[in-house]
Amino acid sequence: MFLTQVDDGLIENITIEHVINKVLEYNADILDIAKIRRAYELADNLHGGVLRESGEPYITHPLSVAYTCACLRMDTSSIVASILHDVVEDTEITLEEIRKLFGDDVSMLVDGVTKLKGLNFATKEEQRFANMKKIILSMKKDIRIILIKLADRLHNMRTLGYKKKKEKQVENALETLDLFAPIADRLGIYRMKTELEDLGLKYANPSEFERVNELVIEEEERSKLFIDEMLGTIKMILSNVSCEYDVKVRTKNIYGVYKRLKRTARSLDEIHDLMAFKILVDDIDLCYSLLRPIHATYKPVNANFKDYICSPKKNGYESIHTTVHGLNKKLVQMQLRTFEMDKVASLGITAYLDKHQNDTKDYLKSEAKNKFPFYNSLSDIESFFEHDNKSFVDSTLKELLSDNIYVSDENGEITELPLGSTIIDYAYKKGEDFGNYLISAKVNDEEVDIEHYILKSNDRVELVLDYTKVQCVKDWAIIAKTTRARKLILENY
Repeated sequence: MFLTQVDDGLIENITIEHVINKVLEYNADILDIAKIRRAYELADNLHGGVLRESGEPYITHPLSVAYTCACLRMDTSSIVASILHDVVEDTEITLEEIRKLFGDDVSMLVDGVTKLKGLNFATKEEQRFANMKKIILSMKKDIRIILIKLADRLHNMRTLGYKKKKEKQVENALETLDLFAPIADRLGIYRMKTELEDLGLKYANPSEFERVNELVIEEEERSKLFIDEMLGTIKMILSNVSCEYDVKVRTKNIYGVYKRLKRTARSLDEIHDLMAFKILVDDIDLCYSLLRPIHATYKPVNANFKDYICSPKKNGYESIHTTVHGLNKKLVQMQLRTFEMDKVASLGITAYLDKHQNDTKDYLKSEAKNKFPFYNSLSDIESFFEHDNKSFVDSTLKELLSDNIYVSDENGEITELPLGSTIIDYAYKKGEDFGNYLISAKVNDEEVDIEHYILKSNDRVELVLDYTKVQCVKDWAIIAKTTRARKLILENY
């Protein structure tokens, strides 16, 4: 569980004091606290007498959302907007009244998280795609909006079991798996991503959730003795270093195990990162020097070694991963990282919001633009499907929020692409005009058919360009899998 936890349990009967106390951990400004209290008093009055399907007063929902936002160290406008996020949609108050009471920033955020209503949608499906498009594009407008939406969805998923209509449970769960969990993943917020995934599977496919959960629980029980023994050995190795350290044991989340069993692994024994030791130190060099005694004690599986410190993941994740032969012939993953890297691994783009209370919006936008490739790709899809909400949503889910591959050029620079991408897609991702002058390509030192070769993760690609004339043809727009490539190809015709 995550974020609205206290001492490993969800807060019961959450109050505004829980939210205020959490905010005070990083922001003690009296005026800010007063503003948050005013927002609560308004929301409590507007939602007064309304109950959720769980039987709880409705105000517990916005308070839970606000508490999650406070755990992410979000700014005052975000906390206020999270408390007020349902008032325009569910009560008689208007955005203009919110603006007069709390200012333009809060009004903009509340508007961003409010569903589209009252427009002339021909069908419920059209309205759903319009709202999904609004959610996705809110990241470009202000990332605080999507963070509030993620907190909102997290609490709704935690209480989804109270929803009476099973079909609504399934609908919300599938949307969570398709949209919200992938967004949390792309923003690097691993804690939220894994809980959203597990809750999504729990309601979308209850029997599979229970089956995999039971398998994992049984495996944890069988592994307890050898894990404890290995933990003692690792701590002994770490006792020789003169710095602060910590070791945590984690089991892969249920949805992650479910996906692996569904796609490649025949049993839990084939999931090499089912169990992992997270070794945390306060110095990057130690991450590397500790590899020697660990590998001397537990023989490594060389094929599964990953250095995400020198080559971080596209969502900012940094760590060294090495799979070793543990006790009882079990494969176990070791993850070596600094405490700062672990903070980013858990909280992603929100890891340092406590240091940016005065410029949260600009800081988040800069971080997203400079560090998250999917953020910049939204513009291509938005412009290509400007008036087609369904195609926009479908393309975004497929290209930016589904499984990706990672390929490198001859210099080792990594590029992220959607599954099924071609050399043509890669060329246009590397440069706006690279595809125009593409004449051939090598993959892993062998020449391939640029129109038909499907790229795979870890492929090493070398493009051959001829700038004397345009080489691309209109048919490439059909072959290409990414909107960016299709858009740039069609601009030549």
